[in-house]
Amino acid sequence: MTTPARWTALRVALVVVGLIFIFAVYPLMMTFWPSGWRWSPNQPEYEQMILGVYATLGMFLLYASRNPLRHLSLIWFTVISSVVHAGIMTVQALQMPAEHGHLYGDIPALLFVAILLAVLAPRGADAAQAAA
Repeated sequence: MTTPARWTALRVALVVVGLIFIFAVYPLMMTFWPSGWRWSPNQPEYEQMILGVYATLGMFLLYASRNPLRHLSLIWFTVISSVVHAGIMTVQALQMPAEHGHLYGDIPALLFVAILLAVLAPRGADAAQAAA
């Protein structure tokens, strides 16, 4: 992928992921697919906290989409924290049969976000060249 196409794809990915974090996590947890996105039994305090964190991250990803090179640390934080979150959730979901739905819901979604942003984000010489 050429560099201009990669930057455009990264910007689009940041907007899409940001909007999903802001607007889609709540309906997925509460309405459309609770077994794949919500922990049992319902834990409203946890749900409010995680929704607040992801909505905030989504707003910052939207902001980063304007100039991704200035926000590489946020992009890489999203990548790494998504992998860590998915890893912890995988262990927990495997240990608790009532949480197996997460293996098909939010765990793959987090890994998809991490892979998408990691593939598109500049690193090494590309990042240095683009920043110059």
